[in-house]
Amino acid sequence: MEMNEKKVPEVVIKRLPRYYRYLKELLNQDIRRISSNALSEMMNVTASQIRQDFNYFGGFGQQGYGYNVEYLINEIGNILGLNDGDTMIIIGAGNLGRALANHNSFIKRGFSLIGIFDNDNRIVGSSINGIKVRSDQEIEDFVRENNVDIAILTLPRAAVHDMAKRLTSCGIKGILNFSYSELELPESVPVENVHLSDTLMTLSYRIKQQKEKN
Repeated sequence: MEMNEKKVPEVVIKRLPRYYRYLKELLNQDIRRISSNALSEMMNVTASQIRQDFNYFGGFGQQGYGYNVEYLINEIGNILGLNDGDTMIIIGAGNLGRALANHNSFIKRGFSLIGIFDNDNRIVGSSINGIKVRSDQEIEDFVRENNVDIAILTLPRAAVHDMAKRLTSCGIKGILNFSYSELELPESVPVENVHLSDTLMTLSYRIKQQKEKN
């Protein structure tokens, strides 16, 4: 499927994983075809918005015929790179790092966790979800030898910037940053900064608004 020449807005890109997730649920229910109107009711997104989003990528359905769910999953998966089999490492084997390493949804989405690293000698050598924890001194060699795509950082704020520089220099392709420090790297290394507390504060705001209505 050819992509529209216009630049795809960030908000559309951020909706694609949600489309993918809902469509996967439909396929699990053995629903093979769906209209934009039916999908819109499920996702609380207007049917016109869905069609507009998909049109950035050439459109996926026929007027009055709806979308083939399996085909649409595959096409969105291709757009998101989920069919590329990206490899990942986790740096920081504390509580969050361990929780992420045990989160099998990575595998379901086509990602492969192949390494976990930490600087604590009490942790190095242990296993998490069947993966050996290695010393952080091995990171550069491991990334180069295994052509690693993604590094997930669950590090203290003070350590994250130096680690990002190390990863950039050894050829990492993208970083998912769970530290409480914003990373800005060259455009060649995309970064997603995840702030769990920001999400919690947004939820708090919505709860407050709801209380004020009652």
